[in-house]
Amino acid sequence: MAGHNKWSKVKHIKAVVDVKRGKVFSKLSKEITVAAKNGGSNPDLNARLRSAILAARAANVPNDNIDRAVKKGAGELEGASLEEITYEGYGPGGIAFMVEVVTDNRNRAANDLRVLFSKNGGTFAEAGSVAYQFTRRGEIRLDKGTLTEDAIMEIALEAGAEDVQDEGDEWVIFTATDQLFQVVGNLREKSLTTTSQKLIHQANTSTTLTDVETAKAVIKLYDVLDDYDDTQNLHANFEIDDEIADSLS
Repeated sequence: MAGHNKWSKVKHIKAVVDVKRGKVFSKLSKEITVAAKNGGSNPDLNARLRSAILAARAANVPNDNIDRAVKKGAGELEGASLEEITYEGYGPGGIAFMVEVVTDNRNRAANDLRVLFSKNGGTFAEAGSVAYQFTRRGEIRLDKGTLTEDAIMEIALEAGAEDVQDEGDEWVIFTATDQLFQVVGNLREKSLTTTSQKLIHQANTSTTLTDVETAKAVIKLYDVLDDYDDTQNLHANFEIDDEIADSLS
């Protein structure tokens, strides 16, 4: 059982803001399209697609949007083909970044990200130069509700998970990559409703930022990368000292 710090809370608040801005609709639709493209349009036979559709419905994405996203992925509607690519880079203070994008133009995305890194104190890196600092895992989030630490740990391990992390208002459950959707299904059989489930790049070790100016620069880069239209998921290997987080807020 791992703990949390205030940067985790900041990321959670940002995610809530993204929902209010409607940005999450685009990300969820892209996830549905890619899932249908890679695994077929039948959610009964495609666990990733089934999970993506459930997440979209939980976020109140209109059914018409969901149907279009599935058909686009299955090739039933005309439109540019989307592909998943992960780009790598370094930020201020040597912080490592993994940027997962879903795009219809990989050259444009690479050029755009190169510029964003360069203009915000970072460096666009070659493939593999950053990835070794991260481990690919499944991540499941759910509201704490009345679940105690002992209870969620027991339930998660019985469901096939590897670990549980406390992130304030949420429990975060980690799984092996090939067990993510199976664990989600097992949790739902126990009447637990997840708020998100996805594959992540989890940092093997984290750097805690204790300098205000460096923290500001890293967060600025994090924000511009996260706000980039093609960014689907963003991962970095930093945390922020709680006192610094207080001063930034």
